[in-house]
Amino acid sequence: MPISKSAKKALRQSKRKHVRNSKRVRAYKEAVKEVKKLVSTGKQAEAEKLLPKVYKALDKATKTKVLKKNAASRKKSRIAKMVGKK
Repeated sequence: MPISKSAKKALRQSKRKHVRNSKRVRAYKEAVKEVKKLVSTGKQAEAEKLLPKVYKALDKATKTKVLKKNAASRKKSRIAKMVGKK
């Protein structure tokens, strides 16, 4: 456990950031899973409607430094390719 005042504050900040970051990660992972599920069941139109939601979640994760820019771009590209493929 932290002893100094600054270390205690750093721990509090770290916990808050962890909660925020995990929320962002969960949001984009759930969105991606939802699209993948729709694509696998053959519901292309519904998957296309969810693409903006996935893009938004990935962009927010990138903006808050949860995901790196290129990683988000790669994920967006692969999802778009998957939706357009079948």
